[in-house]
Amino acid sequence: MKVLGVCGSPRKNGNAAGMLKLALKECAAAGHETELVELAGKRINYCGGCSACPPCNVKDAMQAIYPKLEGADAVIIASPTYFAGPPGLLKSFMDRTLTLRRKNFALKGKIGAVIVVGASRNGGQENVCRDILNWMLIHDMTVVGDGSPTAHFGGICVGRNPGEAEKDEAGVKTVVGVGKRVAQELAARSGRRAGEGVVWPAAKGEGRKR
Repeated sequence: MKVLGVCGSPRKNGNAAGMLKLALKECAAAGHETELVELAGKRINYCGGCSACPPCNVKDAMQAIYPKLEGADAVIIASPTYFAGPPGLLKSFMDRTLTLRRKNFALKGKIGAVIVVGASRNGGQENVCRDILNWMLIHDMTVVGDGSPTAHFGGICVGRNPGEAEKDEAGVKTVVGVGKRVAQELAARSGRRAGEGVVWPAAKGEGRKR
């Protein structure tokens, strides 16, 4: 199964990208195909609210990203924290996926998870997690966090300059947890399509859908 990592930082190869690579490494170790897309350096215009989609008639980098999103079984979004929110580049990316929602909920059932980096321990990372998780819920995706024993909103790290997040031991544990949690959910649904009900064993050995 395929895991797509999207880094929403305007800074290429920054802390958010580094943490995203750690999570994808866990998914790859579990046998899943992974791909990393960095939005840095890409031209992504804001959504103009033209209501013409689908398809989106704005011709920019999103045209190449849409099929990657549709083809993935899981999507992990990584972001830095800008004034307790996601950077404008990532917000434009999220807004522009409206065309996929209007395309019969093209992201429905896909696994979604979040990684956020901030310059300080209480720098607003949880607000960014909330914004991205809300985006996933509105697409009717299946949201997972970083799993036990930490089990919060996702991977949350501290790092200002490139490479500093790697030194945040507590944060790195949550990032690794995100990768493991996504891999676990992919394994659990292996052999069935995203969005289908889980088959639970009944008392007499017959399966029932829930």
